[in-house]
Amino acid sequence: MRVVLDTNVLVSGIFFGGVPGQIVDAWSDDRLSFVLTPEILEEYARVGHAMAAKYPDGRKAFTAILEILTVHSPVLAAAPLPAPVSADPDDDKFLAAAVAGGVQILVSGDRHLLDVSGWQDIEVVTPRAFVREHLAATDS
Repeated sequence: MRVVLDTNVLVSGIFFGGVPGQIVDAWSDDRLSFVLTPEILEEYARVGHAMAAKYPDGRKAFTAILEILTVHSPVLAAAPLPAPVSADPDDDKFLAAAVAGGVQILVSGDRHLLDVSGWQDIEVVTPRAFVREHLAATDS
């Protein structure tokens, strides 16, 4: 299954585990792949490095995951959306990645993205809903 993963879900999963950690684990187990763009990868790196400075215990895991994503995940060029879609235009890069990758699921806890679920048939779901509705089905 291919998904677009909001930065906060990835970073929370790496540094704090919990439900976002289950998503990162599913990716690590090759049950998921993440659709990336250069803009998303840059944001992952920027936010992750800031978190690693605050929580050094997670630095090694973050660095390893970022390297694997950079080397082994396809990075798509996504054209900017012609007009803002979400209330926070900076979040639109995740929608653009979903469009470019033909992905129908974007995992995010960001209210601006959740509010536009259904745009271009892209389902924006919380990490908890994603695990319950999509990962739990693959666990059985």
